[in-house]
Amino acid sequence: MSHALMGESVANLVAESCEYILANQLADGSIPWFEGGHLDPWDHIEAAMALSVGGYKKEAELAYRWLRDQQLEDGSWGIRYEQGVLVDTSRRETNFCAYIATGIWHHFKVTHDFGFVEAMWPCVQRALDFVVAQQSGFGEISWAVNEQSEPLDDALVTGCSSIYKSLECGIRLGELLAENCGDYRSAYFALGDALRYRPERFDRNWESKARFSMDWFYPVLCGVYDKPTAKERIAARWDEFVVDGIGCRCVADEPWATVAESCELVMALHAAGLTEQAEQLLGWLLQWRDDDGVHWTGWQFVDKAYWPLEKPTWTAAAFVLALDTTYQLTDASVLFCSTLSSNEHLSPLEYHE
Repeated sequence: MSHALMGESVANLVAESCEYILANQLADGSIPWFEGGHLDPWDHIEAAMALSVGGYKKEAELAYRWLRDQQLEDGSWGIRYEQGVLVDTSRRETNFCAYIATGIWHHFKVTHDFGFVEAMWPCVQRALDFVVAQQSGFGEISWAVNEQSEPLDDALVTGCSSIYKSLECGIRLGELLAENCGDYRSAYFALGDALRYRPERFDRNWESKARFSMDWFYPVLCGVYDKPTAKERIAARWDEFVVDGIGCRCVADEPWATVAESCELVMALHAAGLTEQAEQLLGWLLQWRDDDGVHWTGWQFVDKAYWPLEKPTWTAAAFVLALDTTYQLTDASVLFCSTLSSNEHLSPLEYHE
């Protein structure tokens, strides 16, 4: 056990967070942000991933089946559900929709359940087809479509980085099933090129999102850069975003550190090979838990107050995923430390053990 966790049991930390997620999961499998709250597909999947790590296979699969049952005809999902029912049809966000591929690949890596992949593949395929259809000739993917299914003409670095990882996971799932993933491969490499070499394709119609820490570390977390470049990117803005002994700011110009972003930065640091920094940052986050062991959203370090006074299931989930990445609790622990090379192909046979 790392000294960074100050004697805390990793197993207990995972259990406390997963039990909180389970306590908020509804009978239909949906996982709202907190009791009586809403959900979005991305955070719902993040919570399901944590349940997989915690050994709650049945409950994680119930969450994924709920999502499959909610999928719209074009392969997308809406942005807000209450009590398991879609309540906001104003837009469908591409990174929300693509993330199902990350979730199902992650679940497979934990459980090695080939049959569940087979059952969920049509859902993943429809989602990725919807997302890839929003890609421009320059490689970036529009952040959303409106109610009339028209692309909203701009792209987000963080959202496209998440999609980049989801396409990688979708390719791995498809090739596991001996499916032809040529279109997804083309989209994956074009998107990577856009993220690396075409910054002008992002934030074209609004103020730059570069003040958000996720724009800084998400390309590292999702494998856009090789390790030397990733380390340079992390070092370039470390002092701008990371507050010693506290965590990672959500935005550079606000005195607010958030647990979820800090946990994702832990995983990004592992992806970049910066393991000592990752373990130290993870250790700082223990202090932001409530008496029940569940994390608050974040800490406002000028006012010295938790803000907002909420304990989202997705924050608990991000902590579990950071623990798994740090302590290799499951075979999915390396998911955010891997990338897909241009000549790599997976053999279905290696998974039929």
